Amino acid sequence: MSSPTPQPPARTRRTTTVTRARILDAALRELGRNPDSSLGDIAEAAGVARRTLYTHFAGRAALVKGLAEDAVGAIRRAVADASAPGPGADCGPTGALARFVLTLWPVGDAYRTLIGLARQDLSPAQVGELLGPARETVAGILAEGQRRGVFHTVVPPGPLSAAIEAHLLALLDTVHTGIWADDGSAAATSALIAAGVDSAAAAATVRHLSTTRPPHPHP
Repeated sequence: MSSPTPQPPARTRRTTTVTRARILDAALRELGRNPDSSLGDIAEAAGVARRTLYTHFAGRAALVKGLAEDAVGAIRRAVADASAPGPGADCGPTGALARFVLTLWPVGDAYRTLIGLARQDLSPAQVGELLGPARETVAGILAEGQRRGVFHTVVPPGPLSAAIEAHLLALLDTVHTGIWADDGSAAATSALIAAGVDSAAAAATVRHLSTTRPPHPHP
Protein backbone atom coordinates (compact mmCIF):
# COMPACT_ATOMS: atom_id res chain seq x y z
CA MET A 1 0.00 0.00 0.00
CA SER A 2 1.48 3.32 -1.07
CA SER A 3 2.03 6.11 1.42
CA PRO A 4 -0.23 9.15 1.19
CA THR A 5 1.24 12.15 -0.63
CA PRO A 6 2.60 14.54 1.98
CA GLN A 7 0.70 17.85 2.15
CA PRO A 8 2.52 21.17 2.48
CA PRO A 9 2.18 22.90 5.86
CA ALA A 10 -0.88 25.10 6.32
CA ARG A 11 1.26 28.23 6.47
CA THR A 12 2.83 27.37 3.10
CA ARG A 13 -0.58 26.76 1.56
CA ARG A 14 -1.82 30.13 2.84
CA THR A 15 1.23 31.89 1.44
CA THR A 16 0.75 30.19 -1.92
CA THR A 17 -2.92 31.19 -2.01
CA VAL A 18 -2.13 34.80 -1.10
CA THR A 19 0.61 35.04 -3.73
CA ARG A 20 -1.62 33.58 -6.41
CA ALA A 21 -4.38 36.04 -5.52
CA ARG A 22 -1.90 38.93 -5.63
CA ILE A 23 -0.76 37.89 -9.10
CA LEU A 24 -4.35 37.65 -10.34
CA ASP A 25 -5.20 41.04 -8.85
CA ALA A 26 -2.20 42.56 -10.63
CA ALA A 27 -3.18 40.79 -13.87
CA LEU A 28 -6.69 42.20 -13.61
CA ARG A 29 -5.31 45.73 -13.21
CA GLU A 30 -2.60 45.48 -15.85
CA LEU A 31 -4.60 43.63 -18.49
CA GLY A 32 -7.56 45.93 -17.84
CA ARG A 33 -5.25 48.86 -18.51
CA ASN A 34 -3.52 47.23 -21.46
CA PRO A 35 -4.46 43.75 -22.81
CA ASP A 36 -0.95 43.56 -24.33
CA SER A 37 0.77 43.68 -20.91
CA SER A 38 3.55 41.10 -20.62
CA LEU A 39 4.03 38.55 -17.87
CA GLY A 40 7.01 40.61 -16.76
CA ASP A 41 4.77 43.67 -16.39
CA ILE A 42 2.29 41.65 -14.35
CA ALA A 43 4.98 40.10 -12.12
CA GLU A 44 6.41 43.56 -11.43
CA ALA A 45 2.95 44.96 -10.63
CA ALA A 46 2.34 42.02 -8.26
CA GLY A 47 5.68 42.58 -6.54
CA VAL A 48 6.96 39.07 -7.29
CA ALA A 49 9.80 37.65 -9.36
CA ARG A 50 8.89 36.39 -12.79
CA ARG A 51 9.93 32.86 -11.78
CA THR A 52 7.44 33.09 -8.90
CA LEU A 53 4.68 33.92 -11.36
CA TYR A 54 5.67 30.85 -13.40
CA THR A 55 5.37 28.60 -10.35
CA HIS A 56 1.68 29.52 -10.23
CA PHE A 57 0.95 29.90 -13.94
CA ALA A 58 2.86 28.05 -16.67
CA GLY A 59 2.40 30.90 -19.13
CA ARG A 60 0.10 33.64 -20.35
CA ALA A 61 -2.63 31.18 -21.38
CA ALA A 62 -2.74 29.68 -17.88
CA LEU A 63 -2.77 33.14 -16.29
CA VAL A 64 -5.60 34.31 -18.52
CA LYS A 65 -7.53 31.13 -17.75
CA GLY A 66 -7.13 31.73 -14.01
CA LEU A 67 -8.13 35.35 -14.39
CA ALA A 68 -11.16 34.43 -16.48
CA GLU A 69 -12.28 31.82 -13.94
CA ASP A 70 -12.02 34.31 -11.07
CA ALA A 71 -13.69 37.09 -13.04
CA VAL A 72 -16.55 34.91 -14.24
CA GLY A 73 -17.07 33.63 -10.69
CA ALA A 74 -17.42 37.22 -9.46
CA ILE A 75 -19.77 38.14 -12.31
CA ARG A 76 -21.96 35.07 -11.78
CA ARG A 77 -22.21 35.80 -8.06
CA ALA A 78 -23.28 39.34 -8.91
CA VAL A 79 -25.89 38.03 -11.36
CA ALA A 80 -27.23 35.62 -8.72
CA ASP A 81 -27.37 38.42 -6.14
CA ALA A 82 -29.20 40.68 -8.58
CA SER A 83 -31.72 37.93 -9.42
CA ALA A 84 -32.44 36.90 -5.82
CA PRO A 85 -35.54 38.17 -4.00
CA GLY A 86 -34.90 41.46 -2.25
CA PRO A 87 -35.01 45.25 -2.69
CA GLY A 88 -36.13 46.22 -6.16
CA ALA A 89 -38.37 43.19 -6.63
CA ASP A 90 -41.40 45.44 -6.04
CA CYS A 91 -40.30 47.80 -8.84
CA GLY A 92 -40.71 45.30 -11.67
CA PRO A 93 -38.32 45.36 -14.65
CA THR A 94 -37.25 48.94 -13.86
CA GLY A 95 -36.04 47.96 -10.40
CA ALA A 96 -34.55 44.71 -11.73
CA LEU A 97 -32.40 46.54 -14.30
CA ALA A 98 -31.25 49.15 -11.78
CA ARG A 99 -30.48 46.46 -9.22
CA PHE A 100 -28.51 44.49 -11.78
CA VAL A 101 -26.29 47.47 -12.63
CA LEU A 102 -25.77 48.39 -8.97
CA THR A 103 -24.82 44.81 -8.12
CA LEU A 104 -22.53 44.29 -11.09
CA TRP A 105 -20.77 47.67 -10.80
CA PRO A 106 -18.26 46.53 -8.11
CA VAL A 107 -17.02 43.76 -10.43
CA GLY A 108 -17.00 46.00 -13.49
CA ASP A 109 -13.22 45.82 -13.86
CA ALA A 110 -13.49 42.05 -14.22
CA TYR A 111 -16.13 42.54 -16.91
CA ARG A 112 -14.01 45.12 -18.76
CA THR A 113 -10.91 42.95 -18.62
CA LEU A 114 -12.62 39.85 -20.00
CA ILE A 115 -13.87 41.81 -22.99
CA GLY A 116 -10.43 43.35 -23.49
CA LEU A 117 -8.80 39.91 -23.48
CA ALA A 118 -10.98 38.89 -26.42
CA ARG A 119 -8.54 40.83 -28.60
CA GLN A 120 -5.83 38.20 -28.39
CA ASP A 121 -6.26 35.60 -25.63
CA LEU A 122 -9.93 34.66 -25.83
CA SER A 123 -12.13 34.45 -28.88
CA PRO A 124 -15.34 36.51 -29.00
CA ALA A 125 -17.22 33.21 -28.76
CA GLN A 126 -15.39 32.29 -25.54
CA VAL A 127 -16.04 35.72 -24.04
CA GLY A 128 -19.68 35.43 -25.09
CA GLU A 129 -19.93 32.10 -23.30
CA LEU A 130 -18.27 33.47 -20.16
CA LEU A 131 -20.42 36.57 -20.03
CA GLY A 132 -23.57 34.82 -21.25
CA PRO A 133 -25.34 34.73 -17.85
CA ALA A 134 -25.00 38.50 -17.38
CA ARG A 135 -26.04 39.31 -20.93
CA GLU A 136 -28.99 36.92 -20.87
CA THR A 137 -30.17 38.39 -17.56
CA VAL A 138 -30.24 41.92 -18.98
CA ALA A 139 -31.92 40.83 -22.21
CA GLY A 140 -34.59 39.01 -20.19
CA ILE A 141 -35.23 42.07 -18.02
CA LEU A 142 -35.49 44.29 -21.10
CA ALA A 143 -37.87 41.87 -22.84
CA GLU A 144 -40.15 41.81 -19.80
CA GLY A 145 -40.01 45.60 -19.50
CA GLN A 146 -40.94 46.01 -23.15
CA ARG A 147 -43.78 43.54 -22.75
CA ARG A 148 -45.12 45.57 -19.81
CA GLY A 149 -44.69 48.86 -21.63
CA VAL A 150 -42.17 50.36 -19.17
CA PHE A 151 -39.23 50.26 -21.63
CA HIS A 152 -39.25 51.56 -25.19
CA THR A 153 -39.63 49.08 -28.05
CA VAL A 154 -37.67 50.99 -30.69
CA VAL A 155 -34.80 48.47 -30.36
CA PRO A 156 -35.30 44.72 -29.66
CA PRO A 157 -34.07 43.36 -26.29
CA GLY A 158 -30.89 41.71 -27.64
CA PRO A 159 -29.45 44.74 -29.45
CA LEU A 160 -30.65 47.06 -26.67
CA SER A 161 -28.84 44.90 -24.12
CA ALA A 162 -25.64 45.11 -26.19
CA ALA A 163 -26.01 48.89 -26.45
CA ILE A 164 -26.47 49.28 -22.69
CA GLU A 165 -23.46 47.02 -22.08
CA ALA A 166 -21.30 49.20 -24.34
CA HIS A 167 -22.60 52.30 -22.57
CA LEU A 168 -21.74 50.89 -19.13
CA LEU A 169 -18.29 49.78 -20.30
CA ALA A 170 -17.60 53.31 -21.51
CA LEU A 171 -18.60 54.66 -18.10
CA LEU A 172 -16.41 52.07 -16.37
CA ASP A 173 -13.49 53.20 -18.51
CA THR A 174 -13.92 56.79 -17.31
CA VAL A 175 -13.92 55.58 -13.69
CA HIS A 176 -10.87 53.39 -14.33
CA THR A 177 -8.91 56.31 -15.82
CA GLY A 178 -9.95 58.72 -13.08
CA ILE A 179 -12.05 60.97 -15.29
CA TRP A 180 -15.21 60.26 -13.31
CA ALA A 181 -16.26 58.71 -10.00
CA ASP A 182 -19.46 56.75 -9.40
CA ASP A 183 -20.70 54.12 -6.96
CA GLY A 184 -22.97 52.71 -9.66
CA SER A 185 -25.95 54.97 -8.93
CA ALA A 186 -25.45 57.31 -11.87
CA ALA A 187 -24.63 54.37 -14.15
CA ALA A 188 -27.82 52.56 -13.10
CA THR A 189 -29.87 55.72 -13.66
CA SER A 190 -28.39 56.20 -17.14
CA ALA A 191 -29.09 52.55 -18.01
CA LEU A 192 -32.75 53.01 -17.12
CA ILE A 193 -32.94 56.19 -19.21
CA ALA A 194 -31.34 54.32 -22.14
CA ALA A 195 -34.06 51.68 -21.78
CA GLY A 196 -36.72 54.38 -22.04
CA VAL A 197 -37.53 55.28 -18.43
CA ASP A 198 -38.25 58.93 -17.60
CA SER A 199 -35.19 60.52 -16.00
CA ALA A 200 -37.01 61.51 -12.79
CA ALA A 201 -38.52 58.04 -12.39
CA ALA A 202 -35.13 56.44 -13.13
CA ALA A 203 -33.40 58.54 -10.46
CA ALA A 204 -36.16 57.80 -7.94
CA THR A 205 -35.90 54.05 -8.55
CA VAL A 206 -32.14 54.07 -8.02
CA ARG A 207 -32.44 56.20 -4.88
CA HIS A 208 -34.98 53.73 -3.49
CA LEU A 209 -32.66 50.80 -4.16
CA SER A 210 -29.60 52.58 -2.80
CA THR A 211 -31.33 53.23 0.53
CA THR A 212 -32.91 49.80 0.96
CA ARG A 213 -30.19 47.36 -0.10
CA PRO A 214 -26.99 46.63 1.84
CA PRO A 215 -23.62 47.60 0.34
CA HIS A 216 -22.29 44.98 -2.05
CA PRO A 217 -18.86 43.74 -0.94
CA HIS A 218 -16.07 43.82 -3.46
CA PRO A 219 -15.17 40.27 -4.58
